[in-house]
Amino acid sequence: MLDSLAQFGGAFGMFLSPWVIFNVLWATLLGIVIGALPGLTATMGVALMTTLTFTMPHQQAILVLVCIYVGAIYGGSRSAILLNIPGTPASACSTLDGYPLARQGLAGRAMGISTSGSWLGTLFGVLCVATLTPVLAELALTFQSYEFFWIAVFGIVIAGTLSGGDALKGYIAGFLGLWIATIGQEPHYNHQRFAFGMTDLAGGIGLLPALVGAFGVAEVLQAMRAPAAKAVNSAIDSVIPRLSDVFKYWRTILRSGAIGTFIGILPGLGEDTAAWSSYAAARRSSAERDKFGKGSVEGLMAAETGESACVPGAIIPVLTLAVPGSAPAAALMAAMLIHDINPGPMLMVTTPEFFYQIVAMLVIADMSKLFFGLTLVRPLLWILLVPRERLMPIVFVLCTVGAFSITSRVFDIYVMLFFGLVGFILRELKFPMAPMILGLVLGELLESNLTRALVLSDGSLGPFFTRPISGVLAALTIFSILWSVPAAQSAIRGALRGLFRRGARGSA
Repeated sequence: MLDSLAQFGGAFGMFLSPWVIFNVLWATLLGIVIGALPGLTATMGVALMTTLTFTMPHQQAILVLVCIYVGAIYGGSRSAILLNIPGTPASACSTLDGYPLARQGLAGRAMGISTSGSWLGTLFGVLCVATLTPVLAELALTFQSYEFFWIAVFGIVIAGTLSGGDALKGYIAGFLGLWIATIGQEPHYNHQRFAFGMTDLAGGIGLLPALVGAFGVAEVLQAMRAPAAKAVNSAIDSVIPRLSDVFKYWRTILRSGAIGTFIGILPGLGEDTAAWSSYAAARRSSAERDKFGKGSVEGLMAAETGESACVPGAIIPVLTLAVPGSAPAAALMAAMLIHDINPGPMLMVTTPEFFYQIVAMLVIADMSKLFFGLTLVRPLLWILLVPRERLMPIVFVLCTVGAFSITSRVFDIYVMLFFGLVGFILRELKFPMAPMILGLVLGELLESNLTRALVLSDGSLGPFFTRPISGVLAALTIFSILWSVPAAQSAIRGALRGLFRRGARGSA
């Protein structure tokens, strides 16, 4: 315990230099601005800044990206409250009660609630990172290729099932990502696949150009189509959070923090699912449920706490299993790989100091977010009034520069444009993007562990189902697929009801 505190103190101390603090401040502010502007998301911000921080030392580059991630998730509440348009998908839930509060002349109070909820939610998630990550990493050390194969499959399946909308579209998006991951040379014998004789394609699809295209260019195209909105210009009441709001709803804060962190740990779900789940749980247990949707302080607090607690939660599987918990975490994981940091079970063995640095980064980003949330209300309101037709071309240029800067290949610009177009079409057709990105990120993990496990078992599929943890993961994966089929779901519900009735008769 004392050794852990000493290592955390050492990690925290190494970031207390003027240059690092300067990087923290501008990165968090940029993250808040990215989150506040409708059409720009945390994933796009992290992916884009990964390309632009490529030459920085790895600790500072990851710190900048963590600040962007934390700031962007929080910043989305600004446009949700003032414009009734979520700055990021994660903030969609905050519009339900944030905008009605602003319409009542309480925009400042609403932003104070979102700031306190977001700050406490991230802090709750950081505590979970500090306590759960070493335990999960120790458990993950017992995993072999069979377990990692099922974790990759389970991540894609559950993202497709729970990311909202049609589960079939989620599966299609996930397998599309897996197929894209197979383009290039296979990992064991270097056979070319889907290269069509092109040298650039034989090298594979770069993850970051694909992410910048799918989440940057596609969002620029989508934002240019959306109609402009008028901000509520009544942010003149105090933004200082009321302690009474925090103390009155402490149960909601703790419950939403736990829900947000748990959903963050599950691969591929992300902050929007965490916000909606926290909001629904708060409404079910609230004594003021009739106020929800009409300007409820508790509803806004629950949504903001849940989505912000999800950020540290999504980093836990990155550090322990090399499986991202959300789309921005996938971009963050890609940045770690680019900077020669190998997330996964061996991280706590080979570079334990990096784990403590991540915890320190999250705390620093959270404190910086609180500072800007309380001090920069009016400048952020002005930023919301910038016409998007002037902003989006700048974002597009930054995307292009970012995609090119990683390897200085023009081919990566073509990849970015292709994924931008594909991402835009998929969004228009209501396909979820998280499963596709998760398939792209987890493709290599899935394939390499599948082939390695088959070599170890001499071609037998038995160990995939007979090993204890592997069997549980296989059962969860199959159950998730069946649960997404309405007929199978009805049959499972009926079977469970029958079992409970027989159990009740037996006990009577």
